[in-house]
Amino acid sequence: MADGATGPAPAAGSAPAPCRARTGPYQRPMEAYLGRTVDGRQSTADCEAIRGFQQQQRLEPADGYADLATYRTMTALKARKDPNAAGRCPVREHRVTCIDMDRQLLWVQTGKKIVFAPVPIRTGRDTQETRSGWHEVYWRNIDHKSSLYDNAPMPYAQFFDGGQALHGRLDDLYDGGGSAGCVNLFLSDAKALWNLLGVGDRIYVWGTKPGTAD
Repeated sequence: MADGATGPAPAAGSAPAPCRARTGPYQRPMEAYLGRTVDGRQSTADCEAIRGFQQQQRLEPADGYADLATYRTMTALKARKDPNAAGRCPVREHRVTCIDMDRQLLWVQTGKKIVFAPVPIRTGRDTQETRSGWHEVYWRNIDHKSSLYDNAPMPYAQFFDGGQALHGRLDDLYDGGGSAGCVNLFLSDAKALWNLLGVGDRIYVWGTKPGTAD
């Protein structure tokens, strides 16, 4: 799901480099998802399984360390079968972009049909939380630069509430603990969402980003 170069491919027939990443903060949920023994302790086999997952999902670095990006990507994949199983996103005849701040996921549904599968996101940090409730896309700019934050790039920006927008992030999606209120996506996901939505599309936001509860 992430963009970026994957580095040179190993020579044909060569063995992969030893996997030596230490225990990560999301070790247990990754062990559970990958069918490993859930003990919260990294083993060589755990490391190799996590690295394989990262390589499959084009995450960088693919080093076997169970970091936040790996966990969020796993959460999105786990939710794909039925992201709205809890019924938190209102079902409407028109298209609704669902933003689940509890799980840090975004998907799009028309009625009960998922038309854009769940992807990992980053919402607003503490004191700059993304505003919950109903919104709609009111303005779009494919190559926007922030007028508030030193011309920071906001590719595929789709504004839905004041200065808050859906947009791609060129740098590490999880750097800094949260956005300034926007909904950040991997660049490839932001581009795909841009091609789906338009002005007037409805957005529904709920939940609380981990680490921002009062």
